[in-house]
Amino acid sequence: MESAQIAIPLLLTFLAGISTGIGSLFSLFVKDFNKKILRFSLGLSAGVMIYISFVELLAKAIQGIGFLTANVSFFTGIVFIMFVDFLIPHEYIEEHAKGDPKDRKILAAGILTALGIGIHNFPEGIAVFMTSMGDLQLGIPIACAIAMHNIPEGIAVAMPIYYATQSRKKAFWYSFGSGIAEPVGALVAAAVLMPFLNPVILDFLLAFVAGIMVFISFDELLPLSYAHEGEHVSILGVVLGMVIMALSLYFLR
Repeated sequence: MESAQIAIPLLLTFLAGISTGIGSLFSLFVKDFNKKILRFSLGLSAGVMIYISFVELLAKAIQGIGFLTANVSFFTGIVFIMFVDFLIPHEYIEEHAKGDPKDRKILAAGILTALGIGIHNFPEGIAVFMTSMGDLQLGIPIACAIAMHNIPEGIAVAMPIYYATQSRKKAFWYSFGSGIAEPVGALVAAAVLMPFLNPVILDFLLAFVAGIMVFISFDELLPLSYAHEGEHVSILGVVLGMVIMALSLYFLR
């Protein structure tokens, strides 16, 4: 395979992935990070991840591999991230947060969000790369759509980490790192997986990742969002996160 043949698909995937860093720049404009912004951003994170999981990832998997298989993969993803959550040394993570124990829990939730979105971006990068390899005219709008919905994903990662650490640098790099998983997925697809990849495997991965993101949303983000007073702010964030993702998918399909 000529290098020129894969250069543009790799570039498209890279540009789509690093757009999470654009979302993280939102933290630069937050001067006084109060609890209302925290509740809103945690709700926004949950809304983004829940909407992607059910409307995009699981729905696509059901179309491709059927209801039963997709749901088995979905719940396998939930069980997988449950074990990861139990195994992650939360005490070590929380040592890097400033402030009270609630801030340390918020940092752990932010890191899990980065993990979930990073895992989601890996097969997404494979999908963009493979689509662009097959039909560049189809791959370009798909990459644009993914770039658009990666921006609120970047916010979803950056804001909890910024609140917990008061470090814009950490917020940016966690957010950027979760996006880099996308071109990494493309590189792995190009170098290793291309002979083995097929639509069935990709659909299985999509449902698996949906389960991961749903668990993180319900186990980490929403409980922390509702831990303080002002539940209406939290649900506003959830709804707005869903609306943003819906619009990005609608206008750039």
